[in-house]
Amino acid sequence: MLVRLGVGIAVIYLGISRFFGTLGAPIAVASDFIEATGGIFLLAGLWTPVMGALTAIDELLIAFSLNSSQPDNRLIHIFLAVLTAGLAMLGPGAWSIDARLFGRKRFKMGDRTRGGKPSL
Repeated sequence: MLVRLGVGIAVIYLGISRFFGTLGAPIAVASDFIEATGGIFLLAGLWTPVMGALTAIDELLIAFSLNSSQPDNRLIHIFLAVLTAGLAMLGPGAWSIDARLFGRKRFKMGDRTRGGKPSL
């Protein structure tokens, strides 16, 4: 939950601040909208795998776009892309809307004996 909180707030902040800074370019506005919306969905834990992957792709597009002038901004967006991709692979967690809607899925890894069958 803390990772979702940190990444969600950072992505929402960057999306909203860039949205008001780049009014006019339709591609930049769409990218900022995807960034802010993805942050809201990640913060809530709704559609975490889909929105995490979409936000990671969007962050990489922002980082490697021609409009990105400062190398420090590029590194921030690459870092956020890695974090959102990690959240997409990790899943929503116990305290999320996905867990409430679809139930919590837990995998139990059991010890294996030499015969390949799990011991009880």
